[in-house]
Parts: sequence; structure tokens; C-alpha cells
Amino acid sequence: MGSLIRVAALLVMTAVVAAQPADLRARVGAYVEAHQKQIVGELLELLAIPNVAADRSNIRRNAEHLHGLLGRHGLTADILETAGNPLVYGALDVPGATRTVLFYCHYDGQPVDAAKWNQPDPFKPVLRGEGKDARIYARSASDDKSPIVALVAALDALKAAGLAPSSNVRIILDGEEEASSPSLVPAIARYKDRLRADLMVILDGPAHSSGRPTLVYGARGIATLDLTVFGPKSGVHSGNYGNWMPNPALRLAALLASMKDDDGRVLVAGYYDAVAPLTAEERAMLDAVPDDSARMLEAFGVARPEKAYPRLQDALQQPTLNIRGLASSFVGAGARTIVPDRATAALDLRLVKETPAPDLVAKLRAHIEKQGFHLVDADPDAATRAKYGKLARLTMTGPVMNAFRTPTSDPQARAILASMTKTFGQPPVQLRMLGGSVPIAPFIEALGFPALLVPIVNFDNNQHEENENLRLGAFFDGIVTIAAVLRM
Repeated sequence: MGSLIRVAALLVMTAVVAAQPADLRARVGAYVEAHQKQIVGELLELLAIPNVAADRSNIRRNAEHLHGLLGRHGLTADILETAGNPLVYGALDVPGATRTVLFYCHYDGQPVDAAKWNQPDPFKPVLRGEGKDARIYARSASDDKSPIVALVAALDALKAAGLAPSSNVRIILDGEEEASSPSLVPAIARYKDRLRADLMVILDGPAHSSGRPTLVYGARGIATLDLTVFGPKSGVHSGNYGNWMPNPALRLAALLASMKDDDGRVLVAGYYDAVAPLTAEERAMLDAVPDDSARMLEAFGVARPEKAYPRLQDALQQPTLNIRGLASSFVGAGARTIVPDRATAALDLRLVKETPAPDLVAKLRAHIEKQGFHLVDADPDAATRAKYGKLARLTMTGPVMNAFRTPTSDPQARAILASMTKTFGQPPVQLRMLGGSVPIAPFIEALGFPALLVPIVNFDNNQHEENENLRLGAFFDGIVTIAAVLRM
């Protein structure tokens, strides 16, 4: 059976290579060059609409704008209502096509702290620089509005070249991805018939730092938690009671330090036990990824990576335990001389396919208890405070996104790989896993198709941070990459 699958995959690849125009890159690139002003203008217009998921009125404006955008570019468009923010849907049927590809992007973005941006308003895009090195600075410039505009531009470029996509096209645009997509799973069941496909392609995340086209076979999942350590029932004077009253901030710091060693490996018992070893093919794929560590470290302003995983690709294959925020009483000008009543760490656990959230959370709870803490489900009452010397609470703070991973041997994956290789004259950078999380596992579980990521934006885009940006050269090259996927 294995040999038959390999033969079928090779036949698919051969057919794709034969059908793909040798000059697809040049033809699409020429269209993009001639229409840069129009394409960038559409992106700037979209970026000017605020898109924080909790801002329901502006999210609706985004949905309506995108509905019109898809329609203007030749797709049958619709707004699919959910219990939360709407999905935007597009469809294009291609005569003779025997495959349907569902493209996923999201149009919501992270909240902003406008005072920390180098411009008056993160939702008023600013263009800095010249030529292909110029960058657009705005919230969601890279995550994830630019891939939406790149997708419709790729469809336009193919049409102008007299070429049709080789697959029926479906597009789903999510308005809650940055809020963990709580309305998406029920919507999948509700709109199942519209979402049926042979393959899902996710246009999200950064391309490899080399700038080469990138094909990704999976993404880690995520679970978010708050860990709170309790002290006195209210803050007390640090002069009168310091050295005597247990300090929850210090206890929390020690507890967090017990979870990882100095090299960066998680010390929670059994945390890595279920992770599958790499196959020889997967090891070769990871080893083939260009190592651009020095450039990335310089870009991020860090001298060296964690010792446990000096190579980024190896780090991405493992679950993580990350401290994403700390809080205890007041700091800065408002700081008080007290022993605080509590201290909280916001955590995120990045999951791989073999490590579901319930398993890792159970191991984390056991670790906390092993350090002498009694775990509570709510603020402790007087009786609990009198009985236990060390009190903590571990609370899930959002929906869990599971990890997914598509085998490199999948025929659809092989077809995309062949098309990208033909278009660019060399294979794309292939990544086994993307470090970030996308809400794709429910699609795979409910609809049964494989999923791949084709990220197109520059790696140093500051996504989720202040001064998020998009390098125009990466954006224009990304349009060609998406055209190659459309012609798979």
C-alpha cells in the first residue's frame, strides 16, 4: 500500500509540473509590478478599519468591507453569521476542476497600546522607506490582513495572464482568531456544506527569515492559564511586617523558577514524554532549513538563544511553557511599600500534536502541588487560609487550540510542493511545524481534510506587538507564491 501511495503522489507531482507554465513567476510578477498602486491601496484601505475582536461595530465594518472586496474580485461572497463575530466567505468554481481548496485567513487583530507606536494611530497606516524594502506600519499589516489582499491579487494576476486556478476556490475569513475563535467550532457544523474541501491552506504566520517561499506542514496549539499565589488577605505594610509576612510575589517567582532549568528545558515531570521522535525524512527536512540564527538574533536584539534548543527548528517541535505576563500590586510611580496580597503569572502552553492540553495541565498542577502548594478553585476563605501555608490557583483563561500536523507524504502536500518548486526554480523552505497557533484542528476533525500553511509576510514583522509592519517586497513575492498554490 505504501508503494502505491508514493506512486500516486509522484503522478500528481508530474501532472502539476507539466501543467504549470514555466513563466508563471514572471507573468504574475509583471502583473503585480504594473498594479502595485492599486494592490497596496486596497490593503491600506482595509488596514484603516480598526479590527480588535471585542470592538463589534468595527469588526462588522471589516466584514462588510471584505464582503465587497471578495465580490469585486470575482468571487461569490457572503457573510456567515455566528454567535460572535461574523465569518466572511467567498467561492469561485472553476470549470473542470476536480479539487477544492479552502483558504483560511483572519481579519481581526491584537489590541493596541497607541502610546507605544511610532505613529499617532495604529489604524492609520504609515509607509516608510522606498521600493521593495519599504514597510507599511499598522495593526494587522502582517497578521493577517495582507494575505487576504494578496490572495485576491493572485486571482486577478492569473486571470490577466489567461490562466485559471486548477482548483475550485473557497475562502473563509475569521473575525475572532486573536480571541481564540470561540464561535468557529459551532460555525463549522452550521456551514459544513460550504466549507467542504480537499485541502485547507492557511495564509498566516511569518515566512522563513531567508525570504524564500515557505511551506509549513503543521502548527502548535495553545492553552492559556493564570497562576495566582496568595499572600495575606490584603496588602500589609512592608516595614511593619516585612521578613515575617510571606510574600506571594517572591513565592511565585520561586515557583516559576522551579518549572524550567537554566538551559530552558521544562522541568515539569513527563512534560515531553509523549512527543514523537522525528523520522529520518523529518530530520532531513529540519536539517535542510537554512540556519539564519545570527540575523534573527540581531534583529531581535538578543545575544544567544536558549541552550536547550540552539536551533529554532528543533525548538518548534516541542511543547513550551511560557510566562507571558506578571502582576503583583503596583509598580512605577504608583508602587507602594507593602507585602502584596497576591501575585499572578499569565502562562501559555504551546502544544504539539502528541501533547493535548488536559495532559500538560494535569502535569503542571502536579508540579505545583509537589512544590508544597495547595491548589484552590477560588479565592481562599478563612478556613482554607488557616489550614494551608502555601496557596495557589491555576485557572484556564481561554479556549484551547489543538495542534495539527499533515504528513509530508500527503498527495495534496506533494502537489503544492511541486507547484512552488516549478514556479521558483527550487523547493521552498519546508517547515514541519510553525511555532504559532491557528484554529485549524476543528476543521480537520470535523471535515477530514489535510491542512498546510503558506506564510508570506516578513519574519521581523512585530506581529502582536507595537509597530507591526509589512515589508512590501515580501508582500509582492507572496502574491506570486499564492498564485503557485492556486495553480497546484
